[in-house]
Amino acid sequence: MNHTLTVPGADLYYELRGSGPLVALVGSPMGARSFASVADLIASDYTVLTTDPRGIDRSTVSDPDQDSTPQLRAADLSALLTKVDAGPAIVFGSSGGAITALAFAQAYPDQARTVIAHEPPLCELLEDRDELHAGTEKLIATYLDGDILGAWGQFMAQANIDLPPGVLELMFGPDRPAAQLADERRWFEHELRWTTSWKPDLPVLRAGRPRIIAAIGEASTGQLCDRTTRALASALDIEPTMFPGGHTAFADNPPTFAPRLLEVLATA
Repeated sequence: MNHTLTVPGADLYYELRGSGPLVALVGSPMGARSFASVADLIASDYTVLTTDPRGIDRSTVSDPDQDSTPQLRAADLSALLTKVDAGPAIVFGSSGGAITALAFAQAYPDQARTVIAHEPPLCELLEDRDELHAGTEKLIATYLDGDILGAWGQFMAQANIDLPPGVLELMFGPDRPAAQLADERRWFEHELRWTTSWKPDLPVLRAGRPRIIAAIGEASTGQLCDRTTRALASALDIEPTMFPGGHTAFADNPPTFAPRLLEVLATA
C-alpha cells in the first residue's frame, strides 16, 4: 500500500507490504523503487517499509535548497516508524541509507532493535579522509559546472568501482527522464557531501542498543565502501557480515540477495 506522511518541510512517500515483524529498507539517494523487488521477496515473513528520501522521486520538499543531512533523514525515518506504529524495527540501510540508519540508531535507539549498515561511505573513519572529502568537493563542483559524465567518472574512481567501457555513458548520459536528472542534481548539490562527511558517535553505537551489523558485498572487495565498512566493524569490535554481490546487489540481483537478507534478519 502507498502512503504519504507530512513532516516538517516535506511530504514523505512510503510503501508498506507483507506481514510480520517490521523491517525498514532505507536508501540514499535510492528510494522505494530500488528496493521494491527485494521487499516483495521478504514480505511473506515481514512487514516491509520502503520510502523515498525527502526531495527524491515522490517525496517532495517545501524548500528545494534545503540540504538533506543524515540527521534530517533520520528524523524522517523516526516519524515514519512512529506513524506505522509496529514496534521496534529492523532497519536495513544501504550506501547513504546506511548512514541514515546509523544516524537514526544514535538519535532514536528505542525505535530499532537492529540496524544493518550495508556499505556505508563512512569516510570519516579512514586515514585518508581529507583527501576523500576534497575529492568529493571536486566532483560536486564538476557536476554543478555541467560535466555530468566527468563528475560520475570522478565518483567511480574515488569509490574504486570499475565499469566496463561504455557503461558510464549508458547509465549517466543525457537521454534520461527529467525527474531522474532532477533527483541526481539534488543528490550532488544537497545530499552527497553531508552523507560522506558524517562522523559517527562510536561510543553511542558501541552501547549495544540497537545492535549494529556491518554488511559488505562479496564483490565489493577493495572498493571505498568495503574499506569504510571494515573500519566501522573494527571500531565497533564486530566482524563484517557478508552479502552476495556488490554495492547495489539488492537492486541488481534481488533473487540472490533476498535469501541472504532473510538469513541475517532471522538472527537480528
